[in-house]
Amino acid sequence: MSNIRFEALKTAWAHQPQQVPATLRASVIFSQNVFTREKMKEYIASNIVEELFDLMDNEKTLSRDIANSVAIGMKKWAMEQGATHYTHWFQPLTGGTAEKHDAFFDFDDKGAPMEKFSGSVLYQQEPDASSFPNGGIRNTFEARGYSAWDPSSPAFVIGDRLCIPTIFVAYTGEALDYKTPLLRSITAVGKAATAVANYFDKNVKRVYTYLGTEQEFFLVDEALYNARPDLMMTGRTLMGHYASKSQQLDDHYLGTIPERVLAFMTELEQEALKLGIPIKTRHNEVAPNQFELAPIYEEANLSSDHNQLLMSLMEQVAHHHQFRVLFHEKPFGGVNGSGKHCNWSLGTNTGVNLLAPGKNPYHNLQFVTFLVNVLKAVHRHNGLLKASIASATNAHRLGGHEAPPAIISVFLGTQINEALDQIEHADVDKGIIINAKKEMKLGVGNIPEILLDNTDRNRTSPFAFTGNRFEFRAVGSSANCGAAVLALNAVVAEQLNRFREEVDALIAKGEAKERALFTVIKRCLHDCRDIRFDGNGYSEAWQQEAKKRGLDTETSVPLMIDQYLKTESVQMFGSTGVLNHAELLARSEVKWENYSMKLQIESRVLGDLVINHVIPAAKRYQTILLQNVLSVKQVFSADEATGLNEQDLLLIRRIENHASAIVARVEEMNKERARANHIDDQRARAITFHDQLVPLMEEIRNHVDDLEMVIDDQLWPLPKYRELLFIH
Repeated sequence: MSNIRFEALKTAWAHQPQQVPATLRASVIFSQNVFTREKMKEYIASNIVEELFDLMDNEKTLSRDIANSVAIGMKKWAMEQGATHYTHWFQPLTGGTAEKHDAFFDFDDKGAPMEKFSGSVLYQQEPDASSFPNGGIRNTFEARGYSAWDPSSPAFVIGDRLCIPTIFVAYTGEALDYKTPLLRSITAVGKAATAVANYFDKNVKRVYTYLGTEQEFFLVDEALYNARPDLMMTGRTLMGHYASKSQQLDDHYLGTIPERVLAFMTELEQEALKLGIPIKTRHNEVAPNQFELAPIYEEANLSSDHNQLLMSLMEQVAHHHQFRVLFHEKPFGGVNGSGKHCNWSLGTNTGVNLLAPGKNPYHNLQFVTFLVNVLKAVHRHNGLLKASIASATNAHRLGGHEAPPAIISVFLGTQINEALDQIEHADVDKGIIINAKKEMKLGVGNIPEILLDNTDRNRTSPFAFTGNRFEFRAVGSSANCGAAVLALNAVVAEQLNRFREEVDALIAKGEAKERALFTVIKRCLHDCRDIRFDGNGYSEAWQQEAKKRGLDTETSVPLMIDQYLKTESVQMFGSTGVLNHAELLARSEVKWENYSMKLQIESRVLGDLVINHVIPAAKRYQTILLQNVLSVKQVFSADEATGLNEQDLLLIRRIENHASAIVARVEEMNKERARANHIDDQRARAITFHDQLVPLMEEIRNHVDDLEMVIDDQLWPLPKYRELLFIH
């Protein structure tokens, strides 16, 4: 088996950097393959376009008559781009995307071949709803489900297919995807925020949710990836001793991008820009072979779609450069994992960012109003927000002294915290002014004045205010960001509705509007003080303090998922119209099942690797050592041989102890997995996998990693970290 490893290394080292593609101006190629509004005006009748834009802007229902007219223009444009097929592109609860391709090819009434695309197939199709995760909403004999066009997200062409972004729902109407409840949550928070924003400006007719997703990932040479069955099957290394050098020197972070990686990134950026994905930033991350891409912020639904599309595109382009992209939150032990930092904000149709401090007391009162309502929402539902980002894969990353802990708290920074403290204890008749920026002069020649943000940065905070937005840092790199954002939107919508009811009640009693606002703000600040934390989230002291504050400190993913079905969660999702009880129950079942399946696969792969790869290598090396011991005895005297063989005998015993422990633990793991697989209840099964299999898998890994350090390198069957983590 060792030949496989070294052949993979030869192939990896032989990979020459591809020439960096000639860069094209982003402004020229942007949205080249997207059916934008400008192209709609060109390919669709003007009266239909105006009606289409109206329903897109005002969330009205699309009529089938309009769909027919749109389909004619969309098909014409797509065929000019080389499309021969069309597909409804949707986001099932697998976490990825799905598409079924149908050809434009058809026959007319006289049997002549033609290209056909009608409004009915644009509007709606029927994927098999029982074949995707559905949590019991659809049984095998209840296959019918619908995908329906989402006009707010533009169609695009990839290769030979026209992709139409759609929602995915069951025949009975329940959501079976991430997009449907995300759209509902955007509507809910938009309406609630608009009502509150009207206290300050009656010209506000709509509030939008904005999102920017920073995507972290690892790149691994394709040849080495193919030589690691654990990477291929699970997305992470189930074993592997730390490399002597990894990220200790912090020399990879923001360093020069390797030429081979730059070629990949350049092609990726150009293809992403053609699809309307506004990639802005690229850089090396902290860990070796780890990188990050970040876009310009967009409306949340489109941003979520673009992130899913970008992840698919990254995998495709990586093949061109003999790479594999790893989105797993913790593909390598001992180095940083990857997240998907979701930067979230609210903005009005009048161009105001509701989370940006103002320059006068009135605008600051508006800023404080929305800031405090977010704090109150996160405090009330901190456990639910943690559940929204909980998964078997993200569990390896959270709290690992590299990523936010598995406790949701909010970082605000010294200046904002001090201002909120003043407000909480201030007289309601006095206003508080928070400066949007403050100037800082460095006193160094040739360096201009720097505008210092009113907050610092805190990498240990899972939910941090960063000057004009909140950064939800705890979201995992492989996740569909819609899961976290729809939960955030929903809890904020509920809180804004509660806030408005309290303020209106005071106004109805005769209080002035500003006084009523200030009174309720002070009450909210007092109630949610415990969610504010600016210290070190990694410290043991914070774990204890968080418990005292009543924050959710659960670390078991299966138990985190319980938050979806708590009474306050069910009421919140129901009151905002984002998810009903049946949908919440289904999503919980899907999450529990997914957790169990991930661990089931990992444990099976781990067992196969150690029994069929690691143990044979250990036995081969043991045999070599034993033969050496016997040879020494034949050549040297008994006393001399004992001294010479002492180290070999110690090593033989060490290898045997590890090998015996591994075999015993694998047998125990297999028995526990078989027992867990016979548990019908998904929650109970997931808990068993967490409580029984995870410790055994960690113990097996520890033994294997120790063996890796003592077995002859020529015999070790799998590429090591020192080979995987550095691109050649």
